[in-house]
Amino acid sequence: MIVAAGKTQADPGAASAALAQLCQTYWPPLYTFVRSRGYSVHDAQDLTQGFFAHLIENKIHLRADRELGKFRSFLLASLKNFISHAREREQTLKRGGGRDFVAFDDARAEEAESLFQTHVSSGRSLVSEDRLFEKSWAETLVETALGRLAAAYKAEGKENLFEKFRGFLAVGADPLPSYPELAARLAMTESTIRSHVTRLRARYREMLRAEVRRTVDSESEVDAELRELLRVLIEK
Repeated sequence: MIVAAGKTQADPGAASAALAQLCQTYWPPLYTFVRSRGYSVHDAQDLTQGFFAHLIENKIHLRADRELGKFRSFLLASLKNFISHAREREQTLKRGGGRDFVAFDDARAEEAESLFQTHVSSGRSLVSEDRLFEKSWAETLVETALGRLAAAYKAEGKENLFEKFRGFLAVGADPLPSYPELAARLAMTESTIRSHVTRLRARYREMLRAEVRRTVDSESEVDAELRELLRVLIEK
């Protein structure tokens, strides 16, 4: 997917699709990192969009060596370098410099700002910028997977079912209600509730694996990334 993003001349369709996935996954954590550097909302938006334009147009991603570290670490290092030379690249900063293959998504930008403000209100903004980036990366993956799962349940006419049991998917949440408590509240048998929860968790794991799989080469790497994601999520 990342390689396809660099082939803008050979296969524009594939490049656009790849870039859309790239931006969806990494836009919020990269934006959060820029905001943590003290940039305003609009300046952070411009820098993030400009970075993606610079990344794809100059095929920076092709320099990544998976043996030297994770792709997201490469992206963060590239962003730091981009910011340090931002004034020299002023033409690329305005929401991607007008380049059609970097579409600006207002909804995505609002979600990213909300994520940053959550970190600020929780005191996480006091941690290092790199750790804040990692936290945002993990939370973005989780929210993306949850969104896809919610959409799947809605398409099947089971939206209410998803809302009733989504709490069982949370990491580090408050204590969950017992099955007997839920059975009494929802007028369902415990075995039915257990079946719904088991199925929901299984589908969520698949959604999350699918998101992680977009940026790694093998199933073993997916497992390693999922372990890292869990570590980042529960880290104080």
